[in-house]
Amino acid sequence: MTRIKVWTKVTGDVEAELLEGKNPKTAEAVWKALPIKGRANRWGDEVYFSIPVRVGQERGQQVVEKGDLGYWPPGNAFCIFFGPTPASVGEEARAASPVNVFGKILGNPQVFKGVRDGDEVRIERAE
Repeated sequence: MTRIKVWTKVTGDVEAELLEGKNPKTAEAVWKALPIKGRANRWGDEVYFSIPVRVGQERGQQVVEKGDLGYWPPGNAFCIFFGPTPASVGEEARAASPVNVFGKILGNPQVFKGVRDGDEVRIERAE
């Protein structure tokens, strides 16, 4: 199992696993680009930021699970879903448009609720 760490000043290190079988091109492209730094944007209960990865739509989906990590091709963005967004129906987690889900937060994704626009986010390979 391939693991990464997502760090913010609010959450500290949060481990996640890459789901290599689901969207393998996306998972591989993100892995090869690590480490990555960015500035958080919030959209409801989603944190996202642009990353230096260019991958097209793989097996895109708009409704995702809480804790999913997705790549949003239109914005070249790394997305962390932890609850409803402005596009959601009810309590579901829903992206603005289809994302390639490539990973999953290990543990409670609700820790990202405290992340604010502009906060630094770092992603690196877990030891």
